[in-house]
Amino acid sequence: MSKVTEDAADQLTAVLRNGMTIAVGGFGLSGIPTDLITVVRDSGVKDLTIASNNLGVDGKGLGLLLENGQIAKVLSSYVGENKLFMQQYIDGQLEVEFVPQGTLAERMRAGGSGIPAFFTPTGYGTPIAEGKPTAEFDGRHHVLERAINADLALVHAHTADHYGNLRYRLTARNFNPMAAMCGRVTFAEAEHIVEPGGLHPDDVHTPGVFVHHLMQATAVKDIEQRTVRPRPDEQPRPTDQPETEEVA
Repeated sequence: MSKVTEDAADQLTAVLRNGMTIAVGGFGLSGIPTDLITVVRDSGVKDLTIASNNLGVDGKGLGLLLENGQIAKVLSSYVGENKLFMQQYIDGQLEVEFVPQGTLAERMRAGGSGIPAFFTPTGYGTPIAEGKPTAEFDGRHHVLERAINADLALVHAHTADHYGNLRYRLTARNFNPMAAMCGRVTFAEAEHIVEPGGLHPDDVHTPGVFVHHLMQATAVKDIEQRTVRPRPDEQPRPTDQPETEEVA
């Protein structure tokens, strides 16, 4: 059965409610579900708990929800590129649960795999472990981490078929597969949607069983930090030469 929908905004809005937990794929601005995030912003739901590596940058990605005052709590591993995120955290307006990056990914994966909790050595002896059960295995101390079971997951794929099978491109793969797994309801947007059979089984990163709704992605992809340099063998172009003024 095809999971492609033309009214994804209406279907997502119908699912949204105040106080829900949403897992969101992406890393910075790479692989973020911009169209789906925009629907959440326009819905006006509040008191959201967001599980995502970070909150994008000011005015883009999940930063849109932050600016709109819709986020109450964040499970995240990085806050460095969003000034409003840092300021709201410092001012006590935003509850932040810092989660080591690998632990965040595994908590999402565990939620999608039906594993309620797991032990990891990461974070033992640091504030990350405060209030959490610990245990020793083979002479090494570990911290118990709970799985993330989100009410809703939002992900962005490069290619999808009508059954909801997803393929991500390069770095945009990041947290998207794990986020898709841990959502009770998962909405996906894709840059290219192909007919059934258009994705080779070996190219599927997220099986369609995890995806409930699929829409065409339309938003322009932003670049978080553009850094360029001349190629080592590149000769300066005429426009790169300094202008000179002839003196009679």
